[in-house]
Amino acid sequence: MESADEKKEEMFAYFLGNLTSANPSLRWGAAHTLGRMHDLRAIEPLITLLKDDDWWVRFKAVWALGQLGDVRVLPSLRRVSNDESETVRDSVMQAKDEILRRESLKKR
Repeated sequence: MESADEKKEEMFAYFLGNLTSANPSLRWGAAHTLGRMHDLRAIEPLITLLKDDDWWVRFKAVWALGQLGDVRVLPSLRRVSNDESETVRDSVMQAKDEILRRESLKKR
């Protein structure tokens, strides 16, 4: 019988693999789920999605990075702050705010 940790690792690997799917729906769904899993190992693969051709995938990658709340992603978010999609640009602002909010809570 699989332990909870093994199941979580299996799910993490599954969604990480979906980030490179040819299907944009699978890519954005994976980004969303990885953001909800709060596993910082997803940072680099999610940063890669910031260059995706699909604006919805870029949007979900930005959202997920905001959910992870790690200040190390701020330079990457700055690079997409002038994205062609207004939704992505707005999401960058929200993600930055979320990251900075979480960071300020850590310092209390």
